[in-house]
Amino acid sequence: MKKILITAIIALICGTISAQNTLSNQFGSSASGTDRDGFDRNGNPIDTTAVNDASTIPIGLTSWKIDARFGNRTEVPVDTLQHGFQNTNDTGGPYGHYTYLGNLGAPRIAHVYFDRKDASQFFFFDPYDYTVLQPQDVTYTNTKSPFVNLTYYKQGSSRDGEERFKAYFAVNANKRLGFGFNIDYVYGRGKYAHQSTALFNGNLFAYYLGDKYNMHFSFINDNLKVAENGGITDDRYVSAPIDMAEGGRTYANSEIPTNLTDIWNHNTGYHAFLTHRYNLGFYRDNPNENDTLVTQVFVPVTSFMHTLKVDIAKRKYISQNEEQNQEYFLNNFLPDVERDKTDYLAVKNTFGISLREGFNKWAKAGLTAFISHELRQFTMTDTITGTPGQRIPTKYTENVISVGGQLIKEQGKMFHYNVTGEFALIGEDAGAFSVEGNGNMNFRLFNDTVRLEANAFIKNQNPTFYYRHFHSKHYWWDNNDLSKMMRTRIEGKLSIDRWRTQLKAGVENITNYTYLDNTSVVTGGEEGSETSASFLNNVGVAQHSGSIQVFSASLRQDFKVGILHLDNEVTYQTSSNQDILPLPKLTLYHNLYLSFGLAKKVLEVEMGADVRYFTEYYAPDYAPAIGQFYLQNKETRYKLGNYPLLNGYINLHLKRTRIFLMMYNLIQGRGAHSYFLAPHYPLNPRLFKIGISWNFFD
Repeated sequence: MKKILITAIIALICGTISAQNTLSNQFGSSASGTDRDGFDRNGNPIDTTAVNDASTIPIGLTSWKIDARFGNRTEVPVDTLQHGFQNTNDTGGPYGHYTYLGNLGAPRIAHVYFDRKDASQFFFFDPYDYTVLQPQDVTYTNTKSPFVNLTYYKQGSSRDGEERFKAYFAVNANKRLGFGFNIDYVYGRGKYAHQSTALFNGNLFAYYLGDKYNMHFSFINDNLKVAENGGITDDRYVSAPIDMAEGGRTYANSEIPTNLTDIWNHNTGYHAFLTHRYNLGFYRDNPNENDTLVTQVFVPVTSFMHTLKVDIAKRKYISQNEEQNQEYFLNNFLPDVERDKTDYLAVKNTFGISLREGFNKWAKAGLTAFISHELRQFTMTDTITGTPGQRIPTKYTENVISVGGQLIKEQGKMFHYNVTGEFALIGEDAGAFSVEGNGNMNFRLFNDTVRLEANAFIKNQNPTFYYRHFHSKHYWWDNNDLSKMMRTRIEGKLSIDRWRTQLKAGVENITNYTYLDNTSVVTGGEEGSETSASFLNNVGVAQHSGSIQVFSASLRQDFKVGILHLDNEVTYQTSSNQDILPLPKLTLYHNLYLSFGLAKKVLEVEMGADVRYFTEYYAPDYAPAIGQFYLQNKETRYKLGNYPLLNGYINLHLKRTRIFLMMYNLIQGRGAHSYFLAPHYPLNPRLFKIGISWNFFD
């Protein structure tokens, strides 16, 4: 199978390069780069209202995403980016904002606090936001001819290497109806024992954009299987390998002993999403004099909206080596059960009515009112014994009815805003509320475009279900007295394109911060111990009744002199309680490279090196039996960080084909905690990576 795949890839490269020579006059060549702010946490293009470069994208090809509540559209660029392509497969994020377990596709958590998202109801998917899609992440495409993107990443051998394959297809039945699919498969075998990942995400989408009726539909499937090794038994196998060899040969990575074997977390999910609306309005003459084909346009006045979201998810924890693994965990609540599991079902309906913006000169903003109902069901294994060898599951059912409204202004060139509020009237979350707002203003200053953006929210949140109840083989809690979390944030951003400058700052206050704590029982070892075998692992939920403040400021400043470029990002952040919410003070990203064209600029080249760095802090530990990050044990905790992760790369862009070559972790440093982002989980050593992506517009 592998030989066939490699042969197909080589043939496809040759065919693509040949075809591009004959089609270049039709489609043109790609731009040499784009704004560094063009990636999201998964390495995909972020939401933006920027118009696609006509020299890169064929006429008639546009893409957009929608918001999951109302189905409003936001245009996004078609994925033809060259700049930063080498970082689109980095589990740590394009700029190194994430702590993760080293392997491709491993669980991760943002160590830049403002990059963290709210915990979802089925929070087992949250550490895999690298590949797991939500309805608002699905990209819809309108195209005059079929559009295909194929991307393949490769590193290492069939024994310990990693691969990722992504495919995107979009086609239109007519100018109003389109559909397509997306496939994303991640396979990280792992440099260390028992840490393999196999992550599959696939989705189907369809849309209809009529004058009076609009519809967007998506169906997403997730299948995530991850081996858990509990980290290596002693960090010195990596940080001081000569000492551990006792005068003999050093250990190969795959030979380093790990805390756990034969343990897997297996999460599956099926997500159906439908948002549609019916518009009442009128037709008037087309104000665009350049568009001679359309004489009249439809002006919506009122919209009636409905959104349906159905989530079905299952988690299985599989342990097949109880004798050895029990030495790691404090408790075994289900000694006769090899697999514990939990199931989740949620059905949410939202109905709304909207008075649309811009139908006359007095309608300067749109106004929407909505009501929603959500049914949530959770099933968990329990200690109540049924027939011999089986357990009777416990089922929890929650219902929530909420109301809310939105005030939005999207039209015009200078000023835009969006304010949305929601209040839970009835059910498990009764009394919870949120008010979120964002706005931006664009104006000219010294022949340049300046953008001011602001966003703010206040949220009174009920901790998600699995913080309140969780039953499993090794962790067990029922917290019926948790208070609601109150969070208030305000953030602003200034962007000046000509100066290549972006400055962002924000502050958040959190009351009743709820988190996963380390309740391990220490059996030996001292503070700063490098081995996780000094305590029996246990996790619980804790809530800090006081307030915690987080301040963050980030500066992105890029420089260019001829073909020499230097991109920089510096993020400073501080937490008022580092014991409960530890954060690194500084997070840095720097990228020094040459960018130039060859063969009359048909072949565009970027070559350079980038570095990621964060200062020392008490990085979160990882709980393999629940697949979540949590606080380190205070009696054995130690700081991680202060290690520059340096990568060298070459990016090539030949019309519609992009290729990168990278040498990862160039310095492969030594030290007390050499290249660890999370306790006892080392990064991959120095290695070579390659990636290739093709776009087909016909």
